Amino acid sequence: SIENLPMPTIAAIEGAALGGGLELALACDLRVAGDACKLGLPETGLAIIPGAGGTQRLPRVVGLPKAKELVFTARIITSDEALRIGLVEHAVGAGEALEKAHAIAAEITPRGPIAVQMAKAAMNRGMDVDKATGFAFEEACYAQIIPTKDRLEGLQALSLIHI
Repeated sequence: SIENLPMPTIAAIEGAALGGGLELALACDLRVAGDACKLGLPETGLAIIPGAGGTQRLPRVVGLPKAKELVFTARIITSDEALRIGLVEHAVGAGEALEKAHAIAAEITPRGPIAVQMAKAAMNRGMDVDKATGFAFEEACYAQIIPTKDRLEGLQALSLIHI
């Protein structure tokens, strides 16, 4: 699935992301929405429930009470409301979501790829376990980074910075 890809994923949302469209965006690490967006999980209005991960991912993103409100009411929200409740990380002008997603990707790309991959794994796993287990998994991820060429190059680059 998208959320299990090792690299960060960014959803650029323009137009409607309803039902499965929002569930797909929720599987991504980050979400950017254009201001013409309409987002929601309207399934309960059709006498069904979100069945592609919405009942599990939405509460983890916006919190359980807000997720319940959105699912129970089948409410459709704007990008500004989505930003306010933490459903998206950025709300931009209409037609600008992909450009903003590319800009975020450009910020991530020069970072140590193994470090980014391990940070994603540690955060994702940590959300599904108790804190002690999460800390242990983080430590295991950190240990995997220590012997890498990426880490050594990063330390060398840091030593070249003059303050």
